[in-house]
Amino acid sequence: MASSPYDFNTALIDDFRAHGGQASSGPFVGRQLLLLTAAGARTGEQRTVPLVYSRDGERYVVAASKGGAPTNPAWYGNVVASPTVTVEVGGETFEARATAVTGGPERDRLYAQHALGYPAFLEYQQKTDRVIPVVVLERL
Repeated sequence: MASSPYDFNTALIDDFRAHGGQASSGPFVGRQLLLLTAAGARTGEQRTVPLVYSRDGERYVVAASKGGAPTNPAWYGNVVASPTVTVEVGGETFEARATAVTGGPERDRLYAQHALGYPAFLEYQQKTDRVIPVVVLERL
């Protein structure tokens, strides 16, 4: 029986927290990984997802790629509805403001910069007709 994405994410989150903000096994070892916690858009319940990130100065940048799926990931709708989020990165936890960048030169620059570190994101954009949103996380 295959594990669900929920099981994978839960295991990755537990591993990340147990090892000071780093994955100790699996495909995310050595990757820049953060945990993003946001209120569910419908439920208000806190939801945590692991995401690879890049940096733009002091800002953290994540992409709502969902592996190139035709729809945005659930976490994206959550941060658009409630942009005050919690970020765990490098053993540190802080509140941040999530700002969606959905088009234009700034989105294109941030997405290209993100894909430099993670070339799979170029493939994700090619797999879908939607413009994959970028989310900028700025410490509050």
